[in-house]
Amino acid sequence: MSDIIHITTYNIHKGFSQFNARMVLHELKEELRRVHTDIAFLQEVLGEHRAYAERHNWPTPSQYEYLADSVWPEYAYGKNAVYSEGHHGNAILSRFAILNWENIDISAHPLERRGLLHCEIAVPGWTEPLYCVNVHLGLGQRGRNKQLAVIRDRIQAVVPPHAPLIIAGDFNDWRGTAGEFLARTLHVQEVFEHLHGAPARSYPASLPLLRLDRIYFRGLKVKGAQVYHGRPWSRISDHAVLTAAMSRA
Repeated sequence: MSDIIHITTYNIHKGFSQFNARMVLHELKEELRRVHTDIAFLQEVLGEHRAYAERHNWPTPSQYEYLADSVWPEYAYGKNAVYSEGHHGNAILSRFAILNWENIDISAHPLERRGLLHCEIAVPGWTEPLYCVNVHLGLGQRGRNKQLAVIRDRIQAVVPPHAPLIIAGDFNDWRGTAGEFLARTLHVQEVFEHLHGAPARSYPASLPLLRLDRIYFRGLKVKGAQVYHGRPWSRISDHAVLTAAMSRA
C-alpha cells in the first residue's frame, strides 16, 4: 500500500541543454532517477528524430522508453507535433499500473501542436484510480484560454468530482491567469501556491524567474514540494524540475 506518492513535472527540452548546445539525455536519465519519483509528467519528449539519431549517441528506443527503462515499468506517450524527421509530445512514466490513457489534440493553431495526455493510474491501496493530466500549453494567451477550456471540459466529463486528480506540466502562463480559471471551474489548487502562496519559479533553470510549470491537485493532501534548479539541472534543460509528495485526502 502506498501512503505517499511522489510526483514530478519536467519539460525536458527534447533531451538537449539550453540553446540546444549539447545532447544531455543520458545525464537527464541519471538525474531524474535521483529524484525518486513515482509518476513523472514530462513535456517536449522526442518519440523519434532520425537526424538527431544519426548525429548523436542516441538510444535505440524512444526517449520515453529510454528514460523509463527498469524504474518506471508503465508509460504513455502522446504524439503531438509530427514533422519529416519524427515527432514529439508529452509522456507519463509510472511505477504503478496505467489502467488506460488517451491523448487529445488541444492545438490552438496548426503551427503550434499541443496535446492533453490523460492517464488513469492504479495506486496500490487506493480504492479509486489517480487521474493524471499532462499538458504543455501554447505561447499565446488566446490559444491558452482555448486550451484551458478544453482541459476543463475533459475533466468535467470523465473525472468524478471526488476522485484524486493531478494536472501538471508546462503552462506557459506568463500572466498567471490559468490558476484562477482552473480553481474556479475545477476546484483544484496548485501545490506551491498552497504551501507558499505562489506557484514556483521554474524558468530559466539556471536562475528561475518565471512561474511556468505547475502541479494542480484535487482530492489529495500535499506533504511537501521542492524545486530543482541550478546545477546539474541547468545543464540539462531550460526548465527547473518540480516535485511534490502527496497522499490521498
